[in-house]
Amino acid sequence: MKPSEVFDEMQRKFSEMLKNSPAKDIERNFRAALTQGFTKLDLVTREEFDVQAQVLARTRARLEELEKKVAELEAQAAQVSAKE
Repeated sequence: MKPSEVFDEMQRKFSEMLKNSPAKDIERNFRAALTQGFTKLDLVTREEFDVQAQVLARTRARLEELEKKVAELEAQAAQVSAKE
């Protein structure tokens, strides 16, 4: 469950509980406190996470390609220096 969904669910339940109560200030303060708490947690959305996971996968694949090319070039360099 996303943090925003948790927050929305908690807010909904609180709203139902306080609907006919003069405690609207408590609700507003609670909502502000939750929002501030989630902001401090430095959370990312699932979409942002998925995008970064894809970027990482592409980077790993490219790194593996480059490592293979470097190994091939080192082998070629070793053969050339062995012939000299």
